[in-house]
Amino acid sequence: MVGSAGQLGRELLAQLGSECAWAGDLAEIDVTDAAAVGALVERVAPEVVFNATAWNRVDAAEAEARAAFAINALAPRWLASAAAEARALLVHVSTDYVFDGCARRPYREDDLPHPLSVYGASKLAGEALVAASAVEQIVVRTSGVIGRGGSAQKGGSFVDRIVAQARSGQRLRVVADQVFAPTVASDLARAAIALARSPTRGLVHVTGAGSCSWHQLATAALEAAGLDAPVERIALADLRLPARRPIYSVLDCSRYLALGLPAPRHWKDALTECVAGPRPID
Repeated sequence: MVGSAGQLGRELLAQLGSECAWAGDLAEIDVTDAAAVGALVERVAPEVVFNATAWNRVDAAEAEARAAFAINALAPRWLASAAAEARALLVHVSTDYVFDGCARRPYREDDLPHPLSVYGASKLAGEALVAASAVEQIVVRTSGVIGRGGSAQKGGSFVDRIVAQARSGQRLRVVADQVFAPTVASDLARAAIALARSPTRGLVHVTGAGSCSWHQLATAALEAAGLDAPVERIALADLRLPARRPIYSVLDCSRYLALGLPAPRHWKDALTECVAGPRPID
């Protein structure tokens, strides 16, 4: 498994336990080096390769497109090639940001992508390169991944940052017009592992149940933490961010839910875990 230091990678590692033959992050393996990736997969000889790596600094990607495409597109290509040589299954994780947000209903797997940002375009390119390869594959699109500790690239978890800012008395201003489906990392990891053990292959949407804005997520996080602090509602456009984002990016998870595999919790039910720590795995 590559990407073990990220919030999804940490959960995959915890849940796989002794079943994980090898786990590392960018410090251990340069996933943009085809030869290094091929040598690692040949040596480990895994049955499944989980790719939890990602360049997810959405705004920075606008100025650093080469780096974003290297991690989000070329790395999946090399992993797909190496996994195919080893006759292993590749489980690759993608994003709701491959869509433009113009839909009035949750996006299905067969909806036409139209990314608005370099980040979204790089993730879509990664999907395409995996799909075009000979590897046995599952591509999991997800949305708004949250978890205790969060993403190091983003300076920690959104939930942790909001709670910390409220406790320090900082003014809270959060976007209220961008709607998505928050997905707790432990549920996403559980679903990815279940998919790998199932006969299902191809593109699958997996998110937490329900949807909300970042403002709703922030206020719910403060409530879960027992904090009473005002959160100002602002528009996404007010932030004048370098990268455009979809205003609506809820994913339709009907295909996954029809499989009878572990269903991710409603984002509000899972949120307590991000504030208070994980619950035991059943």
